[in-house]
Amino acid sequence: MAFFEKLEPWFALKSIPGIGNLLFKRLIERFENPSNVFRAPAQELSRVEGISARLARNIHRHRLSPATRAEIEDALARGLHIVTFNDPAYPELLRRIEDPPPYLYVRGTLTNRVPHVAVVGSRNATRYGLSTAARLSADLASLGFVVVSGMALGIDTSAHRGALSAEGATVAVLGSGLAHIYPLRNRGLGDRIAGQGALVSEFPLHAEPEAHHFPARNRIISGMCLGTVVIEAGRKSGSLITARLAAEQNREVFAVPGSIRSFHSTGTHSLIKQGAKLVEHVGDIVEEFAGMLQSPDAPTEKARVQQEHPASLPADLSDEQRRVCGALGPYPVHIDQLAVRLDMPAGRLSALLLDLELRGIVSREAGGSFLLCGDRR
Repeated sequence: MAFFEKLEPWFALKSIPGIGNLLFKRLIERFENPSNVFRAPAQELSRVEGISARLARNIHRHRLSPATRAEIEDALARGLHIVTFNDPAYPELLRRIEDPPPYLYVRGTLTNRVPHVAVVGSRNATRYGLSTAARLSADLASLGFVVVSGMALGIDTSAHRGALSAEGATVAVLGSGLAHIYPLRNRGLGDRIAGQGALVSEFPLHAEPEAHHFPARNRIISGMCLGTVVIEAGRKSGSLITARLAAEQNREVFAVPGSIRSFHSTGTHSLIKQGAKLVEHVGDIVEEFAGMLQSPDAPTEKARVQQEHPASLPADLSDEQRRVCGALGPYPVHIDQLAVRLDMPAGRLSALLLDLELRGIVSREAGGSFLLCGDRR
């Protein structure tokens, strides 16, 4: 009950018309907590930029509604945490942005002891984008970073799965309430994320995934992190909003290049032209943070080793199979073109490709094209 009563003033202040996130932060910076705000004389309240005499009167008159009380009870009954701005578990970097949420609904565990990096990108991603997101996220997680994304389909999903595959922590920031997981097909993924990290939302429990929620959600993704990595973003991608917000929050912005012929990468290439750091491997990301980390040498050295010794092909491959793999990469190559490149009979090449495909090393695309799975080179 004591915890419930501690939360009530936070919800009451947030529910007052005219008190947005920016003004809420100003009040907390001045009065330390919502209870003090409600007790402060109107004259003192009016000294805060943005608080008019009328709004000061409304603060004194306001009472918590039964619906809001029920919201708090529902969240606590579901085993969720409500982490307020003053809570030690509240993301430290997020607290520094201009308009942080006064409180977050959290399922799982947040930590401030480990640096966070956002990995975001297109919902309609290519195989190259998905494998790159998974690989970079797994590398980041193995180096001790928390990978943050939005649990959308495409790049976001691959980023979370990559971090989980490395047994690392990952945080999903939702554009809906935690009682309304979106997209629905990622409900199982959400359970895994909550077990190794956290699901986070600033929206009421049963809030639908409305369009205007996602730009607001994106400021939390970038705000929690030292930097944001964008993988496959078109010209109008929501990921570009996250990148812009990261830049405005004085955080690092990274972009993974793609094919110059692919519309999937026009946005990421634009970011690179504007000054985002081009990313080829995890070391490109980690080296930007070396001076910010408590133990910068260890993760930087690990990243260098990963760069110089990437995941190798299975040791039992024949010389012919290695030749085929060496001629493939993250983009599809037609079998006829591959046969010319390798100067190899089509029948023999088909047999080698089939064996590699069955072993999960090579993937067959529509139209007789092939690519190396997971960009193993």
